[in-house]
Amino acid sequence: MNKLFRRITERIIESIFTLSGSITSLAILLIIAFLFKEGFGLFQNSAVEKGYVLCVHATNPVERIHAKEIKDIFDSEITNWKAIGGKDDEIMLFRFNDIFSLYAEEEFGEDYELLPQKLGEVISRNPAIIAFIPEKYAPADNHAIKILPSQNITLLDFFGGKEWMPTATPSSQFGVLPLISGTLWVSIFAILIALPLGLGVAIYMSELANERIRKILKPAIELLAGIPSVVYGFFGLVVLVPLIQKTLHLPVGETALAGSLILAIMALPTIITIAEDAMRNTPKAMREASLALGATHWQTIYRVIVPYATSGIMAAIVLGIGRAIGETMAVLMVTGNAAIMPHSLFESVRTIPATIAAELGEAPAGGIHYQALFLLGCILFVITMIISLSAEIISKKQQNKGL
Repeated sequence: MNKLFRRITERIIESIFTLSGSITSLAILLIIAFLFKEGFGLFQNSAVEKGYVLCVHATNPVERIHAKEIKDIFDSEITNWKAIGGKDDEIMLFRFNDIFSLYAEEEFGEDYELLPQKLGEVISRNPAIIAFIPEKYAPADNHAIKILPSQNITLLDFFGGKEWMPTATPSSQFGVLPLISGTLWVSIFAILIALPLGLGVAIYMSELANERIRKILKPAIELLAGIPSVVYGFFGLVVLVPLIQKTLHLPVGETALAGSLILAIMALPTIITIAEDAMRNTPKAMREASLALGATHWQTIYRVIVPYATSGIMAAIVLGIGRAIGETMAVLMVTGNAAIMPHSLFESVRTIPATIAAELGEAPAGGIHYQALFLLGCILFVITMIISLSAEIISKKQQNKGL
């Protein structure tokens, strides 16, 4: 009877674990599918602001204008049609509100029913004009006017663009290169700082420190992992940022270097704890065999213990990098939050997580800006996955060498 009851209990527990694993896997897949579905919806949107069109004179030979060119035209960085394949004429900019400075409001009639006609008159009189007007007021029946076809945002616009200006008009700019560069600059240098320090402390705690020191250090280091990131951000803003600014004589202290140092401090507890546990799990027999063969203590550490603990050390590195890449609040507070292409550690940058955190609350749900932020989440997911797979491959190679 007891044996039957035990079997039934084991089956029930096994079923619960199986169901739990299935639900978790399904939830992860649904989250990933939702993330990519929302993100890639960006490429189905026009480069021109929704509800608006660009109109030119019918004699203008230009048929399409790239999103970046639209922005440069209305920022007066491109001032001649020749620069984008048109005639050698000075570009005349016309925004919708300009019509009210040309005509009295009463001339538009009730409910502005004559507004398309008036807009048509202005555009047809100026061969070099480009007008940014609401689609509902576009003079579609005027043969002297050409509405430029809407061009969707492309992969090149997003992944090759160097400007992140989601609220720019008439064409929002979603160039992700500055955000990817800022994320990689901050994260890579954070790991370059944290990794040698973390492994050094892990080796000391595992192999060199006595039990009394280890009992003091281990809880203290693990306590660092529980400190909220906003507290690290305040520490960086109050201590590190002024120190960097004064020491290096920089105009501002909110730089990629400040972000790297903060992330290095935040990644240290993870790297130290996991690497130290992996080293301490090295079988005692392997240590004794190494020493018995005449190896010194240090030779035993870097020829036996570290290679044996490679898998755990790689896990520590991956988790440390993941903490650095995915960190939001602390980085947002100390890096200057400037979406520009970085050229050194001493410039302000903006990371992908910081951008999502700063802008998601302002982006209309389902809008183009909203979808662009989801696509940033997709990029973050892919970067993390690549790092995890790379660490797994390196770990397996190390294990094969050991065999």
